[in-house]
Amino acid sequence: MGEAMAKIMIRNAVPEDAEEILRIYAYYVEHTAITFEYTVPTVEEFRERIRHTLEKYPYIVAVENDKIVGYAYTGPFRVRIAYAWNVETTVYVDRKKQGQGIGRLLYEALEEASKKQHILNMNACIAVPVQEDEYLTDESEQFHAHLGYEMVGKFHASGFKFGRWYDMIWMEKHIGEHTADPQPVIPYPEAMKNQ
Repeated sequence: MGEAMAKIMIRNAVPEDAEEILRIYAYYVEHTAITFEYTVPTVEEFRERIRHTLEKYPYIVAVENDKIVGYAYTGPFRVRIAYAWNVETTVYVDRKKQGQGIGRLLYEALEEASKKQHILNMNACIAVPVQEDEYLTDESEQFHAHLGYEMVGKFHASGFKFGRWYDMIWMEKHIGEHTADPQPVIPYPEAMKNQ
């Protein structure tokens, strides 16, 4: 009989998680075209990214047996004030833990946190292959579609990595009602105090 899967706990990230989170991200930088980043950031640079995100947006981690097995965060979609109700999403799961529902748990928690901020639109920028290869498949597109995201646009040959060109798509999910008088967006730390 197999061991029961340990319970996954979702919590807010802290800058001190940088090294463990970077361990997950480094694989995707070095071995995939999922991220268009070429070089693995330093731990200090990554720590600063976490700090900066947490000033206004959620940055969360999935923990299993006291080990971080995935993370997700949002950030600004665009800087102009009229875009304030939109965020861009990011999620990464430890490659050895894929297919266990961790990405879904992270996105569900991210969506709930974003609703508390009065965010209305979740936008995902996703690298997609012209033809699947050893660096990139269409799994991320399928994952987002399964979670209710819809395709809204495609950019051709927009990312060059590993000696080949990759396309990029935008997918979106509306998580709130678009009214003539939307509630102002609240920074994540403030939204969490109000719960």
